[in-house]
Amino acid sequence: MLQNEHIYLFLLILPIVSFLYSSVGHGGASGYLALMAIFSFAPENMKPTALLLNLFVAGISFYYYCKEGFFNKKLFISFAIASIPLAFLGGTLEVDASLYKKILAVLLIFAILKMLNVFGKESDNIKQVKLWQGLIVGGVIGFFSGLIGIGGGIILSPVILLLHWGKMKETAAVSALFIWVNSASGLIGQLSSGVILEKESFLLVAIAIIGGVFGGYYGSKKINNQKLRYILAFILIIACIKLFLT
Repeated sequence: MLQNEHIYLFLLILPIVSFLYSSVGHGGASGYLALMAIFSFAPENMKPTALLLNLFVAGISFYYYCKEGFFNKKLFISFAIASIPLAFLGGTLEVDASLYKKILAVLLIFAILKMLNVFGKESDNIKQVKLWQGLIVGGVIGFFSGLIGIGGGIILSPVILLLHWGKMKETAAVSALFIWVNSASGLIGQLSSGVILEKESFLLVAIAIIGGVFGGYYGSKKINNQKLRYILAFILIIACIKLFLT
């Protein structure tokens, strides 16, 4: 992976991506996959690497948000019951490279809208999630999380906010742990099906952790750097276009 001719530019952008995602309670897999797509990484390396990065960055983000008292255990469980086994199932499946890129491009649209704060409004009228709703939403997101190599938080967050199931910080905390368990389950599914993690992936983890620590800390406090999010949205749009055209 590190033989890419523009690898130093990739390594420079990577912690910025992890910082921005961690600041809103996400692991950043959609951002990492977008970067890897732009820098023409092989799809077989993209999925496990993104999930590995997710484990560390989402874990850090969850720690800070939970420490601040934003975690809603009941809300998390309602989605995780179905998402964990289905993320494992998705991780065991192999997807044609062309189809993989198209599905990833569609999912990146959620990440773009999230970074542009399209889903940024919260309601004071919080509704209770019904069991069947949690099972369906969590299950569908979990399956695609394992299949594509994301944690699913970038999809779950908009759903929670749009349906008024939680407030902003609460959503971030729930999404962070949701991402972690799905990433772990999806990665185990991939490894069990013969996928191999490259040693270089752990170097990327070390670099991403730097941004993740700062993003999780400041995001759980008060940061809202919209200019940086616009830059990341622009990067995601470029990746999205490239994925649709290749």
